[in-house]
Amino acid sequence: MGFVIQSILTVILTVELIIGNLGNGFIAVVNCMDWVRRRKISSVEQILIPLAISRIGVLWFILLNWWISVLYPALSVPGKIFRIFYIFLRVCNHFGAWFATCLGIFYFLKIANFSNSVFLYLKRRVKKVVSVTLLVSLVLLLINLALMNTYIDVWIDGSKRNTSYNSSSRNYAPFYKVVLFTNSMFMLVPFSVSLATFILLIISLRKHLKKMQHNAKGSRDASTTAHVKALQSVIAFLLLYATFFLSFLPQIWISDLKEKSPIILFFWVTKIAFPAGHSYVLILGNCKLRQAFLSVFVASKVLAEKMETCKSIDQKQGHGMTSSRNHG
Repeated sequence: MGFVIQSILTVILTVELIIGNLGNGFIAVVNCMDWVRRRKISSVEQILIPLAISRIGVLWFILLNWWISVLYPALSVPGKIFRIFYIFLRVCNHFGAWFATCLGIFYFLKIANFSNSVFLYLKRRVKKVVSVTLLVSLVLLLINLALMNTYIDVWIDGSKRNTSYNSSSRNYAPFYKVVLFTNSMFMLVPFSVSLATFILLIISLRKHLKKMQHNAKGSRDASTTAHVKALQSVIAFLLLYATFFLSFLPQIWISDLKEKSPIILFFWVTKIAFPAGHSYVLILGNCKLRQAFLSVFVASKVLAEKMETCKSIDQKQGHGMTSSRNHG
């Protein structure tokens, strides 16, 4: 039974990695092509491109880690490579979370309507707000990396004393617990910001609907539609983000399990759902990306139909040649 569950989870994990790379790769390629064609880049594209690239990095490093742990469970990883791996993964994770949060802040300031003077000040300076948010996130990243380096140094020193200087040491479990807990605390910051923008968007929509009822207007105008679309995107983002964030917590207590165990594989599956699934939320929520995606889908469908037609024609020609030979 355990082998069956492990096989199912492995298949799901593989599918998530494939669709995640395709979705994020599609976002990056479409926006880069549009940037080259128009020779200018919009504020949203400036967020979407690094967001997609950072998530591709996360997915590939997860794939590499999973592949090594499954195929070479007893492999000894030198301390320097181990440090580079963890730091690069943390950087990609960090930017993946913060660029998504900045995208939420951008849409919130563009769509929401409040008469508050602070909000109006920020609304007029959306680009600066996003830039400052990214600068603050860089400070948090530097603190996080400093802590990570300290933890890795302590772990390597402990490994040297135990005459085993690699990632398969016995003291890996307590080290992994500390790293997971620290990363969870840092991931809580962008999640809280995204949650705050979601709540404020709901308040803004509620005020807007009340204003429309007071003015005896219809229930759907451009502002209402924009609010609803933004809320749909943020809800999907928060659900995936919450799944990603909550998957860290149980792992803190069961970090001594093997990477191949069904429980650990299950948490890998829930983690990857965020960077893989959110790319399609972004595609469906963005008009340009949605149209490009539909164009690719239609083109691939037409191509498949043409190939099927050519195949049937070739088969008929083959049958015709065979029958003519038989008559001859």
